[in-house]
Amino acid sequence: MTAIPDSKWIRVDSDAGSFDAYLSLPPAGKQPGGPGIVLLQEIFGVNEHIRAVADQYAADGYVVLAPDVFWRTGPRVELGYAGADWERAMTLRNAVDVEATVGDIAATVKALRAEIGAGGKVAAVGYCFGGLLSYLSAARGLVDAAVPYYGGGIQNHLQEAASIKVPVQFHYGALDAHIPPEAVTSVRTAMTGKRGSEVFVYEGADHGFNCWARASYHQRSAALAHGRALAFLAEAL
Repeated sequence: MTAIPDSKWIRVDSDAGSFDAYLSLPPAGKQPGGPGIVLLQEIFGVNEHIRAVADQYAADGYVVLAPDVFWRTGPRVELGYAGADWERAMTLRNAVDVEATVGDIAATVKALRAEIGAGGKVAAVGYCFGGLLSYLSAARGLVDAAVPYYGGGIQNHLQEAASIKVPVQFHYGALDAHIPPEAVTSVRTAMTGKRGSEVFVYEGADHGFNCWARASYHQRSAALAHGRALAFLAEAL
């Protein structure tokens, strides 16, 4: 019998207001003090793919909460990856207040910790814009670990690296024109000596290689990265 993900949208309260977040629970149910993941979207919203990724991690035993980070300007937006959808995604990204969004993540972490109970640890896993947000979540001390996938703009926030006290695992595509090799090198240098820090670059992979709904999907790299992320999270959480 195929397991049906136990998932639903919930409301998260913050100082700035309340917003929706997609909650996905493990098939075996929540374990007291079990691990949790705040899953941070690309610029295309908490769309079908991001919800599927949340369910994927839930099937691996994590309680997953994916906040709608564009709730102020495009609540519950779901976009594709080309044409007018791409243009709207870029408009939403350019309009977002990153600092306010970090505050939203803090509220999401609080809500997730309430779900998993005392003693449970939380990681931030993010893709593209969400990758940057997961990195900032680690730097601001919001989470116990972070896994940024092709985090756009991390190289512009490396002054925050000095504050990171938790393990962070980075994933990049070697063919990613949005994040050139020198940017990856600068991230690697900034994280040198940080406990549990890992940086992986995938040959033949482009930006968005984990997303099976995009033309840039690269199955081998996605599978390898997911396996590495699971091993990393199992140790970190």
